Amino acid sequence: MSLPRLGLIFNDGKELSLKTAQRIQEKFEKEGYDVIRASSSGGMVGFANPDQHMRTLGYNACIPEGFDSSIQLAIVLGGDGTVLSAARQTAPIKVPILAINTGHLGFLTETYLLDLDKAVEQVLLNQWDVEERTSLVVTVLRGDQRRWEALCLNEMALHREPLTSMCHFEISIGRHAPVDISADGVILSTPTGSTAYSLSAGGPVITPDCPVLQLTPIAPHSLASRALVFSDLEPVTVFPATPERLMMVVDGTAGCYVWPEDRVLIRKSDHPVRFIRLVDHEFFQVLGNKLGWGLPHIAKPNKN
Repeated sequence: MSLPRLGLIFNDGKELSLKTAQRIQEKFEKEGYDVIRASSSGGMVGFANPDQHMRTLGYNACIPEGFDSSIQLAIVLGGDGTVLSAARQTAPIKVPILAINTGHLGFLTETYLLDLDKAVEQVLLNQWDVEERTSLVVTVLRGDQRRWEALCLNEMALHREPLTSMCHFEISIGRHAPVDISADGVILSTPTGSTAYSLSAGGPVITPDCPVLQLTPIAPHSLASRALVFSDLEPVTVFPATPERLMMVVDGTAGCYVWPEDRVLIRKSDHPVRFIRLVDHEFFQVLGNKLGWGLPHIAKPNKN
């Protein structure tokens, strides 16, 4: 009989993650698991150099060597950046991830390093559930040629570079009539990404169970241009109607230049990101703990 398999994804550039990964590996191997390690850097697609060949590989190229659907789960060590990277590495093979925060804010993580032993115990006892989060496939096309592609959990942001003029975007959402937006940029986000860049640009928070996407202009040049929420079954195509090249950033860790002859296609992925939950994941409580949302306002006493 084959051993149960566990994935271990960590930021190998940080000593704390390395030491913790070794500790976890030893613990699970002692319990009879086959542990497959991978660096989170494999999911950090990075930014394409405009002077070199574009990344024409599909999003499956991020799956680490040795990882497949036989892995029961993957433990991820790091902050939100590491989790976003691990999502690209695991979603195509449907492996759920348990994110343990060794970073700072850790909005996407499930638990903290201080509770590692308890989390490991729950995993070994199969005391966990899975929550699926929508992910997107972001593709840059020129004609019929795929020039760049990656999975996206939070958002795709397409914006001007410094010292360029106002940008125009023609945006086609599913079967609806195209719209024109004049702004410094546009953000296309999932419900998970509604608490990230989109929130900073004035978009609403969307609970993770809503089957929608959100389009948010960045510094729009019209009072009529506001965030739009629509069905996640609608594919979105963004045509940059601007003579200068633009910069596209996906989840803050990947991206490329988009030229006037390119278009960006965003569609819901068939592979949601699967998060392991050790306790009931109360979204409003997470908003309060991480972002201070909904906390009571208490006036400070006058010391004078």
